Amino acid sequence: MKILMFYHGGSKNRGCEAIVRSGIPIIQKYIPNAQISLASLDPDSDVIIPGLHKIHDVRRTYIKKYTMNWLRSAYSVKVLKNDNYTHRFENRKLLDLIPQYDVFLSIGGDNYCYGEQPWLYELDRCIKKAGKKLVLWGASIGAEDLTATKIADLQSLDLLLVRETYSQKALEGKGIAKVKLCADGAFTMDKEELALPEGWQNGNTIGFNYSPLVYKRNPESVTAAKKLLQYILDTTNSTICLTPHVMISGNDDYETLLHFYDEFKKTGRVILLPNTLNAIQYKGYISRMRMFIGARTHATIAAYSYGVPTMVLGYSIKSKGIAYDIFGEEKLVLSITEISDTEKLISKFEEMKNEELVLQSTLKTKIPQIKEMSYKAGAYLAELVKK
Repeated sequence: MKILMFYHGGSKNRGCEAIVRSGIPIIQKYIPNAQISLASLDPDSDVIIPGLHKIHDVRRTYIKKYTMNWLRSAYSVKVLKNDNYTHRFENRKLLDLIPQYDVFLSIGGDNYCYGEQPWLYELDRCIKKAGKKLVLWGASIGAEDLTATKIADLQSLDLLLVRETYSQKALEGKGIAKVKLCADGAFTMDKEELALPEGWQNGNTIGFNYSPLVYKRNPESVTAAKKLLQYILDTTNSTICLTPHVMISGNDDYETLLHFYDEFKKTGRVILLPNTLNAIQYKGYISRMRMFIGARTHATIAAYSYGVPTMVLGYSIKSKGIAYDIFGEEKLVLSITEISDTEKLISKFEEMKNEELVLQSTLKTKIPQIKEMSYKAGAYLAELVKK
């Protein structure tokens, strides 16, 4: 059984790495003969992931002006009002792989949350036209994201594996069939523990992650976040560990957190993890933290999965749904508008601190159940390929 994971931007986003890295053993548990490969837009970043049969370079090929392909594309767009030719040309490296594989896993996670994706719809049509199995793997999608075009695309898939209850309800509410609830595979991902940096306090280090995406959506949140860190420094004796999780040009947590570090390093109680670690190494540090405050979903998953009380900063349906499935409520998840409210941030931090032991107990009980849900994705996939 040859399986291709696609719609992968590369492992400089450690969350994307975590999806691929954790997905391989989940699939192989239920389909032992699976030969799993990856189609990547940044293949050099993915060589760190074990267990992949092949890594394919599917970076887009753009049409040069005034060539025959350019004229065909222009005719298709201007006259036929259809840009499918352009999408097929630009993604021909991926399309050329279709005959080689039996099952295609669209692993973007929350990519369906970012507006229309006409190029993906065209790829899906080509995959299904070739008679291949097409699966959405570990996704989150909100009702507000479900346009008529997107619904039509999703209905063409053979299986939709969603990672939290909110997305399941959103899809089923629009009449989309073949939806199965699982959990994000990253809950099951192993950790690697490296030496602790100077200044780390065992049992008393609080992790903090902040992303450029959050800043772009709410620029005032950076001021509130810095006031929160100052509050933690003023009212506790904890060390703060700034923790990047995405290192992509133009979307680089490390560059953003470096500004935080420069502002607070004089306190001697703020450290910054390097930007060279992989997903399991970041998880190794996060797992040893007392508490965690984070914007990147897979950084917060790393914390949850090792029983670390966690506060989530301004994210989408996926973070709300994941928290709901763990706690039965959107526990300590702040909306994108709330995170510029310093008083709200401080209040939620105090809530996390005051309920620290209860949160640890809940996570200890619930995370094994969540991990079982993660493995259900492999079981559902195995059922599909047997048909």
